[in-house]
Order: sequence, then C-alpha cells, then structure tokens
Amino acid sequence: MHDDDEPVGRVLGRRHALALLGAAGAALTAVGVTGVATAASSDSTAAAGKCDCVAQPEQTEGPYFVDEKLNRSDIRSDPSTGAVSAGALLALHVGVLQINGRRCTPLKDAVVDIWHCDAAGKYSDVAMEGTTGKKFLRGYQVTDRAGRVRFLTVLPGWYRGRTVHIHVKVQTTGTDGKPYEFTSQFYFTEEFKAVYLAQDPYKVKGPADTTNAQDGIYRDGGDQLLLRPRRIGHQYTAEFTIGLDLSDTTVGDDDGGFPGPGPGPGPGPGPTPPSGTPPTRPPTTPPSTTTLPPTTPPITTTPAP
Repeated sequence: MHDDDEPVGRVLGRRHALALLGAAGAALTAVGVTGVATAASSDSTAAAGKCDCVAQPEQTEGPYFVDEKLNRSDIRSDPSTGAVSAGALLALHVGVLQINGRRCTPLKDAVVDIWHCDAAGKYSDVAMEGTTGKKFLRGYQVTDRAGRVRFLTVLPGWYRGRTVHIHVKVQTTGTDGKPYEFTSQFYFTEEFKAVYLAQDPYKVKGPADTTNAQDGIYRDGGDQLLLRPRRIGHQYTAEFTIGLDLSDTTVGDDDGGFPGPGPGPGPGPGPTPPSGTPPTRPPTTPPSTTTLPPTTPPITTTPAP
C-alpha cells in the first residue's frame, strides 16, 4: 500500500456535520452543506460559504508526500524535461472555508497541494518506478481572498489495489497559532471512470481493478469526496469546497513525519513511497499564485517516464 494512501482525519457528511456543529450547523444548512461537489461555479461557491464537505481532523498518522516546492497551477509537466503528461484535461477548482461559530468564511493564504498518478498509474519521484527526480502531476497553490485555488491537470489513471483518486493537502494555521493540516483524497463516480478510462491514453491498461466500493480508503467517507466533472469544450471542469474547523488542532504535527505501511485496501500493494523529504510548513508569506491558463486543446504527447 502506498504511504500516500494513509488517511488523515475524517470527512463529515451533511448530517454528521450538523450534529457536531449544533447551532453553527444550522447556519451551514442555510449556506448549503452537501455531501458531494455541486455544479455551481467555484468562483461563487467559496465566496458564498457553500461547503461540499466539512473536514474534522482527528488523526496524526498521514501520507508521506514529496514537498517539491512547486508553486504552479498547471501541474502536468515535468520541470526538468518539459514533458507533459498525457490524458484528458481537468481544470480543478478547490475552495477552502473556515468554520467560525455560525459562519463559514473564505480562508485566505492556505497552501493547497494536489498530487496523483499519471495515465499509466505512475507517481513522479518514485524510485521503483524509475521516476526519481521527476515532478510531474505535483504542485501547490495559495488560496486567494475568496479562499480559492485552481489547478490544471489530467484525469488520473489507476494502479493495483486502489480506486482512482487525487490527493489533496491543505496547510494553514490553527486557532492556537500552530500549524494545521488536513489531508484527504478526491474520487470519481464509477460511471465517469468507465467513460474516460476506455479512451486514449488510458485504455491500453484497461478498466481499474478496484472499484470505489472495494477500496478500503474510499469506504471511510469517500462518498463525501466525489468530484463530478463536467465537459466544457476540450476539457473537464470540477469544483470542490472544504470547510475546516481550525479550533481542532489534533493534526497539528506534520503529517508527512509519520508514514506507515498500513493494510492494503485491495488485492495487492501499490507503488513504493516517493523519495524526498517530508513537507515543510507553509511559508509565512506565501509565494504569489500563478494563473490558470486558458482552455487548452487536448494533449497528445507521451506520458512522462
């Protein structure tokens, strides 16, 4: 099992969020807490205080990921070679909100990392897969005043024992002034996966060997983390907004410092953990964000090695 697959915290659905937050939950009802991503534009979702899920961290064990220090919105390429990962384009908009009493407000200056495997099921910077030193499909952005970040990537492939997923980590500061992290994963419906995995460059590997229902990580709240991409021109677009309770600082320690093998969720282990150092804390003054490029035509280049 890949160390990146270790879950951190739990994601609460609408009903559990309301029960936990009490009066604040009633306010969240008014702004529309839901269990899955909605079709509303991310530009209005975070600003309006609309959450797709409420994250309530409660664990310290977490994923070990490579802190490549890549502040970029387009994460498709490997900086060392310029090679662009092949696949169906995905514009991913992530909103981050802070739950504060009866209000859900946009969280500015949070560092949001995403990383995932390529169409062939390979992660960058993994020695066993021959990708040491490569940095494709990894990057971070810093939330703007509306609590938003935007990434341009490709839809991920799959590897043995896991359902298709994208990793996401949010780093900010808790109400006690200490570092705060929330790490989780985004998923896709079986219907959506069946369509795009049957197309180039994914079809050469065939259908994924593990469905959402068979994946042990997904079964622990994954239905609250579903992306529902929409086709717009030559690319897909998906949005997701996470509400964070920054007064719960039980995951204040660096998640990357506690890698662990854990039991495998599927029929076999995934790739070995990536090389590199655990993630650093968010900078006091985050680097300037980059701008999501305009709609790009389909990419036909070969996946990065």
